[in-house]
Amino acid sequence: MASGGSSKIWSVFSLAAAIGAATVAKKTLNTSWKAATGKNPPANPADPDVEIWEAVAWAAASGTFIQIARMLAARKAAHYYAKSTGHLPAELQKDGQDASQASTPTS
Repeated sequence: MASGGSSKIWSVFSLAAAIGAATVAKKTLNTSWKAATGKNPPANPADPDVEIWEAVAWAAASGTFIQIARMLAARKAAHYYAKSTGHLPAELQKDGQDASQASTPTS
């Protein structure tokens, strides 16, 4: 398959994984928030009627939890893609994380 086709397949595959993970994370987070606080999470944390501690807690918890879920889903999708095709998607093949290739910082 041409790399253009692989790139499109990866884009659709990673998007579906991210959307699925974010949806599950949001439902889990909403349920956990209700259990912990006894009320629904703030619909709009920027609303001045929402207490500041609640707005900050919701923003921090939801942002962190949803991003972690998306990252884990993307990693799982990349693993499945690599297992299916024999290589990582082009976007992930060179990430600059190889320690042997890193430049040494200068003071």
